[in-house]
Amino acid sequence: MTFRIESGSPSLRNRSVNTREVREDGKRVVYWMTSARRVRFNFGLQRAAEWSRELGCPLVILEALRCDYPWASDRLHQFVVDGMRDTAAALDGRQVTYHPYVEQSPGDGRGLLESLARDAAVVVTDEFPTFFLPRMLAAAGQKVPVRLEAVDSNGLMPMAATDRAFATAYSFRRHLQKTLLDHLSEIPLEDPLAEQLPPPTEVPTEISTRWPVATELVEAGRGQALVALAIDHSVAVTSTQGGPVAGRRALDDFLNHNLDRYKDERNRPEAEVTSRISPYLHFGHISAHEVFLEIMRRERWSPEDIAPPANGRRAGWWGVGENAEAFLDQLITWRELGFNVCHHRSDHDRWESLPDWAASTLSKHARDPREHVYTLEQFADAQTHDPLWNAAQTQLVREGTIHNYLRMLWGKKILEWTAEPREALEIMIELNNRYALDGRDPNSYSGIFWVLGRHDRPWGPERPIFGTVRYMSSANTARKFPVRGYIDRYGTGDR
Repeated sequence: MTFRIESGSPSLRNRSVNTREVREDGKRVVYWMTSARRVRFNFGLQRAAEWSRELGCPLVILEALRCDYPWASDRLHQFVVDGMRDTAAALDGRQVTYHPYVEQSPGDGRGLLESLARDAAVVVTDEFPTFFLPRMLAAAGQKVPVRLEAVDSNGLMPMAATDRAFATAYSFRRHLQKTLLDHLSEIPLEDPLAEQLPPPTEVPTEISTRWPVATELVEAGRGQALVALAIDHSVAVTSTQGGPVAGRRALDDFLNHNLDRYKDERNRPEAEVTSRISPYLHFGHISAHEVFLEIMRRERWSPEDIAPPANGRRAGWWGVGENAEAFLDQLITWRELGFNVCHHRSDHDRWESLPDWAASTLSKHARDPREHVYTLEQFADAQTHDPLWNAAQTQLVREGTIHNYLRMLWGKKILEWTAEPREALEIMIELNNRYALDGRDPNSYSGIFWVLGRHDRPWGPERPIFGTVRYMSSANTARKFPVRGYIDRYGTGDR
């Protein structure tokens, strides 16, 4: 497989957050690592390294973790801290300064970035289109005294390469088939720090004293040092370890053992052939580019081999095996469709972003009688009448994930069992973002809003509660796939 690698960061992925200038006599280049929390295949780090070499300034990497972000918990914190440990090991002995900082109480980290930027030449950070990050980035652009650049390292298609939010996977896939190959010449460097950098520098003492490196927390056993932090301790750490090392291990395990079963068995809850890499993609511990390259290497694929038809169809696009085709459609079409919508619509996480037909039909049936109505607390505790739904919610609480197919059913039943559809949306977002390792992400918002009709079409016959929004039931799911083993495994008695 041959790719033409661009030596510089693609300009379409770089955005100036403010209008300030690069300070050529600055003392350091700062890379503020916020969503691409990795060293490999990272356009943001690559851009910062380019500035470091061009200006002759040492490179400082700041990875900070605040404690007052929405849904902050032991579970989410530990996943990030696992990644900090991997990053510290990966950067040991390299020509950079790595400063991982973990806030102890709300507000403790305030002023850290501005202090590092005060005599810096330029600050580079990551572009991410949802959660609190866009607001945080805009606020930082006003505060730092030098240019702040945001770099899109999220997917194969730069978010800025589209001019609108696509309504369906079909239309987005058709667009990708016309344009994506042009962007595959812009693959991030596997090691953006391979070329010589200026000698590293120490973080000024007044900064490192007030905002010390989180050495003890990063080196402590999983969960042990989190008890002192001002975060939600009721959402426990899961057995899934975070970080780039674990992410790469999960990818290799999937490719070596489950990819060849993916197309036919990925929707079977008891088969367990899904990739399980979505948490690592969400936290930026692994790059979509790395996943794509590894699959195509194994498939012996080259861009010169095919000219994909722009017909919007899932099969026959890449010219690889059917299992690889099926997985690539999830990794590229569906995942990046979520980023496309979040990039173009600031209301992507609100009811108002639904297509008109879906909002209209759900509103029409909003007051239809419900046989069962549950509260947020009952949903969270898996206290419904439906054993399969309870098992899915128990998996979410216990492991931080739900089997991909059951996640759709999980949402459809919340829609059916709440007093009205806007409340169902609020409950889905709350449960997903509180418990899911891959929540708070464009892809998870796509899944939640798909339940309500986004990226779908009207379905007949018109039903109570759902109207013409697609209907799903536990009984139909059990007829399609064996679920008894899944229910036994995640029965609420073991919680």
